[in-house]
Amino acid sequence: MIKHREISENMVKLVVLCPLLTWTDFYHLPFDVVDEQSIEVTVQDQEEVVRGRLDIMVLKDHLWLLVIESKNAGLSLLNGIPQALAYMVANPRPDQPILGLVTNGSELIFVKLVQQNTPKYALSEPFSLLKRENELYNVLSILKKFSQLMTD
Repeated sequence: MIKHREISENMVKLVVLCPLLTWTDFYHLPFDVVDEQSIEVTVQDQEEVVRGRLDIMVLKDHLWLLVIESKNAGLSLLNGIPQALAYMVANPRPDQPILGLVTNGSELIFVKLVQQNTPKYALSEPFSLLKRENELYNVLSILKKFSQLMTD
């Protein structure tokens, strides 16, 4: 039996997310990629402050476009969705919709948040890299289209 260490969140970013950001031109102008950004969210009804570190954020002209949350391999995507949404709520431009992406290295899911009036979010179907027909190309296609829309 061969034993492997758990694949860390940083390794997921390195192996899965960095190539995706490269292939979709998010590392090129007019985009700006920021990693490990500290975010603080205050809950209005309570005096609770949630602090965390946003894994990766893609900006254009100080407008948050894409928030990416990665988790250790083996963890469910459900562990990252609330965290990604908390970061997305901290968007300084709540009048603009924001896209999120959560991954554990083998699965990815998109999150869209619209905050006008009442915040609402929607989730895509999960994409899996473990299927016979690897869905990484679908994720790449979505990110590439999003990148192109934001530069037009």
